[in-house]
Amino acid sequence: MSDLFSGLKTKLTGKGLKIVFPEGTDERILKAAGRLAAENILTPILIGNEKEITEKAQGLGVTLNGATIFDPHHYSGMDEMVASFVERRKGKATEEDARKVLVDENYFGTMLVHMNKADGLVSGAAHSTADTVRPALQIIKTKEGVRKTSGVFIMVREDEKYVFADCAINIAPDSQDLAEIAIESAKTADMFDIEPRIAMLSFSTKGSAKSPETEKVAEAVAEAKRRNPALVLDGEFQFDAAFVPSVAKSKAPDSVIKGDANVFIFPSLEAGNIGYKIAQRLGNFEAVGPILQGLNKPVNDLSRGCNEEDVYKLALITAAQAL
Repeated sequence: MSDLFSGLKTKLTGKGLKIVFPEGTDERILKAAGRLAAENILTPILIGNEKEITEKAQGLGVTLNGATIFDPHHYSGMDEMVASFVERRKGKATEEDARKVLVDENYFGTMLVHMNKADGLVSGAAHSTADTVRPALQIIKTKEGVRKTSGVFIMVREDEKYVFADCAINIAPDSQDLAEIAIESAKTADMFDIEPRIAMLSFSTKGSAKSPETEKVAEAVAEAKRRNPALVLDGEFQFDAAFVPSVAKSKAPDSVIKGDANVFIFPSLEAGNIGYKIAQRLGNFEAVGPILQGLNKPVNDLSRGCNEEDVYKLALITAAQAL
């Protein structure tokens, strides 16, 4: 396991954090939850029918000592949860609506986080991104001053670590969105002991091409600097000008970024998604994420193609976000 996760395990062990897994009967979830519980890193909360979860775990040879199981259909605290949900939805849901909605594993798990009965949630092994993110946006909501959540990947190869954003959520971010994504990505970088040096990417470097697309990125640079002048951030950059010192010296000699960026903000979801997959498949980087940022409490979305190791690692990240 990379130093990235060894460090997280050290930070988390003994902190008593609780992470919800709504997909309690999924084999990958069960195996990862068993490891996390056995290592005393965190307490997994599995959602589903207790008999089904227990029998599935036994069949897999997984020990769930130290884990908690909640069944939404037989939850003693449901009345309290219903009242909390109705209050949180502020007139958009009746008590009857709440009782129907809260038997859904993702809504139930998200409410556990909202009510401080858990510290974060990991879902998506068997659900779509929308199924995971929608309850989080309705219940946990974004932090004050943050308009939208965004999704980042930590790209890891041996001792190299980079942050790529947004690669998961916002299809066509405007300049305000990009500035916000940059600021939130700097906080995520700090969490992984990456001292953020942020490049706002485009197909132009410092005005080498002019179009609405490049001007959007230039405006985002100005807005991010206005909101947080302490950030080491610049753009717009082509990737090579942000990453290769000799190219930076030629194309952007006066920039604070000297070809040494480690946080890369892509101008669109299309670019970000393509970019991280190229790095993953051609560059042999491990793509850790997507990590959702900007929410009041951590909720993270697995790929439906994930494996046990992906679940394990994203749980560690989610718990770290809760610290």
